[in-house]
Amino acid sequence: MPTITRAAVVESAGAPFTLSDVQLDDPRPGEALVRIVAAGLCHTDLGVASGGLPFPLPGVLGHEGAGVVEAVGDGVEGLAPGDHVVLSFASCGGCRDCRDGHPAYCATWLPLNLIGGRRPDGTSPVSRDGAPLGGHFFGQSSFAERALVTARSLVKVDPEVPLTAIAPLGCGVQTGVGAVWNVLRPRSGDTLVVLGAGAVGLSAVMAAALTPAARIVVVDRVAERLTLAEELGATHTVDTAGTDLAEALAALTDGRGADGIVETTGNVGVLRAGADALAARGTLVVVGAPPFGTEVALDVNGLLPGKRIVGLTLGDSETQTFIPALVQLVKEGRLPLERLVTTYPFAEIEQAVRDMTAGKTIKPVLTF
Repeated sequence: MPTITRAAVVESAGAPFTLSDVQLDDPRPGEALVRIVAAGLCHTDLGVASGGLPFPLPGVLGHEGAGVVEAVGDGVEGLAPGDHVVLSFASCGGCRDCRDGHPAYCATWLPLNLIGGRRPDGTSPVSRDGAPLGGHFFGQSSFAERALVTARSLVKVDPEVPLTAIAPLGCGVQTGVGAVWNVLRPRSGDTLVVLGAGAVGLSAVMAAALTPAARIVVVDRVAERLTLAEELGATHTVDTAGTDLAEALAALTDGRGADGIVETTGNVGVLRAGADALAARGTLVVVGAPPFGTEVALDVNGLLPGKRIVGLTLGDSETQTFIPALVQLVKEGRLPLERLVTTYPFAEIEQAVRDMTAGKTIKPVLTF
């Protein structure tokens, strides 16, 4: 029978998250019903809720879920009721990039995850009073006590690790870690710079601390976050509230520039400063996402010494191998995500939104 569950619904662009009873379909082939235990709140959720992307509203968002499988549809392999799972992004599994181990660049990534609000066949797995709602967000819509999740969004994880501790792995953490491990791949003696000390940036710092990088420089305007960055592995910090970024990076690298830079702010001025601060053959990874259509001017001649600017989605991760590896690091205490997390009861989702917007918390995690 269809499942009635409590969900946080955004009624229209700019409206708050309000709790409402909704109905979930029975699991179809390739889907599973998951009882959500924890769900991270991400800036992407807030951007869609504000109307910044053409997601159909009213709708249910949430894309950093973690929970326990309750039922599976036909054709779902390797998962059974009782399994602990982290929920991540959806992908088709059949396009060239999916087959090549890069599902974050799936040919149908945008409609499957960010803007469609429907299954590939056009139906929604969630409704209210008989009317379909926007759902299937990142294949999960996990701001609900239960979610109907596409199997390719599910990653089975070690049941000994608390789900509240690993919910952020589905998006923000794997993005920051993947920027370092999957793209920059620091070599001995490298200088890495992380622009922005939010959840993604600090995840990049923790990842960099597990590499042979000699310098890990974190840039932000909030002194408390820079202090936390040092505790998580940063060797140097730059507070741009009172320091010129270009001058500081030049001084820290003896004028050579940085070997790798992770840009997480979405600010095009910061992005340009990062590009200018690259060493010869250095790489800038662009993670922060400004509004669609945003452009940035670059010094073309400045790029000719082998500099690279690379866009990144979700860490370019193959989730079925990457997320369990991160869970193991959390279990061993080598990836201290608890330093980023503040928990909120699900009913206090609006307080979590306010605290995140005000910068009072780095990674809010809703608990159910």
